[in-house]
Amino acid sequence: MRFEHRDTETDANIVDRVWRTRSDAEDTMTSAARTCCQLILTRMRGRLLVSLRGPETRTTTAPVPPDAEFLGIRLTLGTVLRPHPAPSIVDGSVSLPVTDSGRIVIGGQEWEAPTYENAEQFVRRLRNAGLLARSGLRVEENSAGHPGGHRSKRTLQRQYRAVTGLSQTAVTQIDRVNAAATMLRGGNDWPTVVDALGYFDQAHLAHALRRYVGRTARGLRPGGDHATVSFLYKISARPGS
Repeated sequence: MRFEHRDTETDANIVDRVWRTRSDAEDTMTSAARTCCQLILTRMRGRLLVSLRGPETRTTTAPVPPDAEFLGIRLTLGTVLRPHPAPSIVDGSVSLPVTDSGRIVIGGQEWEAPTYENAEQFVRRLRNAGLLARSGLRVEENSAGHPGGHRSKRTLQRQYRAVTGLSQTAVTQIDRVNAAATMLRGGNDWPTVVDALGYFDQAHLAHALRRYVGRTARGLRPGGDHATVSFLYKISARPGS
């Protein structure tokens, strides 16, 4: 599998990445943990399957069906596709109905399925219909010094989890380990990564990689066994599904 991806040309505050790939044979893929939801379209055997995948708090292995084409639209952290909030699909997904004519049903309305080339227009239509929106919540706001400040901070943390499905600590850990994996794949050694990203030591980094990425530092370096690791994507379609 070879992934092609690009940053979105517009609506960067709602969607930050569009990707596509295809499979030639049945296989499996290791998927790294991630903080954002993704809309996944799978075409195989003349059928269109659509799902919204939620944030994932650990590395998982996904089956890859043969002779299938995939399109993904990765939402930014805090963006909500109504009526499927992120907390309801953490470590899971929800299937979206598809009509016989190949249109996607979202919010009780039918939408023409997007392509890799026109994903921005699809996103814009959903946003204009009020079905895709980004929260302006900032959990890092410090309420210290105000009456009941600690209580307000806890409230912000609860609101953050209610929007993203994750705690701020989990988001920080997942983002950091993905940055570490990217650095290792780019040829950096583990001491450089530990120093740059604030890990305590090699053991701390190794534990994070096993939990969130499913690979060792050696396996992620150039020439290592990382060909089937995805840091951006999650494919959920199964043969015969």
